[in-house]
Amino acid sequence: MSTFNVPTRDEVSETNKALFDNLEKTVGFVPNLFATYAYSNNALKNYLEFSNAKTSLKAKEKEVINLAVSQVNNCEYCLAAHTAIAKLNGFTEDQILELRAGEASFDSKLDALAKLARNITENRGNTDSEVLETFFNAGWTKEHLIDTISLVGDKTISNYINNTTKIPVDFPEVTPLEVVQ
Repeated sequence: MSTFNVPTRDEVSETNKALFDNLEKTVGFVPNLFATYAYSNNALKNYLEFSNAKTSLKAKEKEVINLAVSQVNNCEYCLAAHTAIAKLNGFTEDQILELRAGEASFDSKLDALAKLARNITENRGNTDSEVLETFFNAGWTKEHLIDTISLVGDKTISNYINNTTKIPVDFPEVTPLEVVQ
């Protein structure tokens, strides 16, 4: 298999150099996954626009989805990154482990969201009607459903890029879920 090195600023297009500079300013570094998107002249810009687009979901709710999807897709990189982001959004270590498993016993509304995200991902969009009904009964709307599906797609793209390229994780490593359960 081909080896994917993380491209440096000097190895990417002028458009991507500007994006790298902006990431340095806003995040403090260019995450390896984002740098890997820069193998394409357009993918990093497209991803950042899609990922940062307006949504009906709050930051904390987005992390519920990101963790559940990344666990189903077994993406070590995204699990590490979103564990760090989830902590910044106020989730505890135990809550993060539950969210990775597609559950949230500590909050019934987030539980319905986590279960939906996991179910959509596991079933490739063929969502179980009971899971969907529970989601709506928890107070979520059709807008939330569409935004959730969009975020599942967004995260799946990153999961697939990492799982294919096997680029190094530059966030604190997380324990595999099966080890802690």
